[in-house]
Amino acid sequence: MAKVTYKKAGVDIKKAESLLKDVKKLIDTTRVRGSMDSVGGFGGFFDPSKKGMKDPLLVASTDGVGTKLKIAQAVNKHDTVGIDLVAMCVNDVICSGARPLFFLDYFATGKLKDKAYKDVLKGIVKGCREAECALLGGETAEMPGMYSRGEYDLAGFTVGAVSRRDAIDGKKIKKGDIILGLASSGLHSNGFSLVRKLFTKKEIKKEHKELLKPTRIYVKPFFGLAGKVKIKGAANITGGGFYDNIPRMLPRGVKVLIEKASWPVPSIFKKIEKKSNLSEKELYRTFNMGIGMVLAVSPREAEKAKKILKKKYRLNSWVIGKAAPGRKEVKLV
Repeated sequence: MAKVTYKKAGVDIKKAESLLKDVKKLIDTTRVRGSMDSVGGFGGFFDPSKKGMKDPLLVASTDGVGTKLKIAQAVNKHDTVGIDLVAMCVNDVICSGARPLFFLDYFATGKLKDKAYKDVLKGIVKGCREAECALLGGETAEMPGMYSRGEYDLAGFTVGAVSRRDAIDGKKIKKGDIILGLASSGLHSNGFSLVRKLFTKKEIKKEHKELLKPTRIYVKPFFGLAGKVKIKGAANITGGGFYDNIPRMLPRGVKVLIEKASWPVPSIFKKIEKKSNLSEKELYRTFNMGIGMVLAVSPREAEKAKKILKKKYRLNSWVIGKAAPGRKEVKLV
């Protein structure tokens, strides 16, 4: 019987080690205060005391990119999905007022391809730098037979911290508070299973630049705003859209009324609406419709918040609704 090695079985350990060495310098560019030299060990070290927070709470989140990866793989463009991966995690933790501290990634594929892997990792590094958090480690898994040729999957995990007194839980949202909508960069990373059903392969190739626009990372504008405006609540508009995400920030006895005509809906969503004939409720439950995050602020601070976001971060925002008495739900008007 011929000798069967792990490499012949489809797993090249030396290649994975070599790739990790190649990208270590890139990973090191994500170091922030609190980072410790631990990449390549059995665990990543981070010293949260360096952040100078009093009575800190840890906030953790994990997520993936979903079937948006199928678009990247179809057009052989892999340098943006890593940004998506970071964004999907860090945009969740900031809703609690937590600053992302560090990030871990999981990359799994049937056969490791140098360029695709490096491009994905470059995106993750870019996302971490934008989110001001350290890429502390991760896992690269080569699993023959688990994925079709050229396919891979991604998952991410982040931990943030917030001083107990600064934690955002939405309990102070009350009748009359303003709902500020922050512009998305496009589809972000939700609804792609439907998009892939609606668009032909030819249309996907034609629209791939729009479809692969990376999810906007809101870390810098969020904390730039938080120091000047009291953010009472925040919701990341991801899977579940408006109807499932906004109620997560609301206290009992409060609902939110969203005015549909209060912001310009990007053309990609109009194309999807035309192709799908989805009901309004289904559209706003599946997609962000141009609003990637919502913040609850007092009426007297709404305009100030808009000006800061536009002037300092070039981020468009709109007053898209208000809080009203009622059960925890969202109504479009």
